[in-house]
Amino acid sequence: MTDPLFSADMVFVLAVVAMTAVTYAMRAGGYWIMGRVPLRDRGRRALEALPGAIIVSTILPIAAKGGVAVLFALGVSAAVMASLRKEYAAVLCAILAAAAFRAYGA
Repeated sequence: MTDPLFSADMVFVLAVVAMTAVTYAMRAGGYWIMGRVPLRDRGRRALEALPGAIIVSTILPIAAKGGVAVLFALGVSAAVMASLRKEYAAVLCAILAAAAFRAYGA
């Protein structure tokens, strides 16, 4: 066998390296620029609310297509998160609730 274990086209490798460099430059540049921009309270609140909005926009289509079991699991997750404030516990309880619902309910 004379085939190398890993072989890649040089254009592919250069494309991946270039995309990596551009991605890093964009992220580092964003941090650098935002470190020099004075934020007022309204802008700060908007940036603080952004992660929650991204999570909701990601979960909502899944919930819409998932049916009753997914909605039940999301409800359990929200209840556990509201009471315990532990993300891992909420995820674990949601997984168990969805599995139990699908095994016994639907």
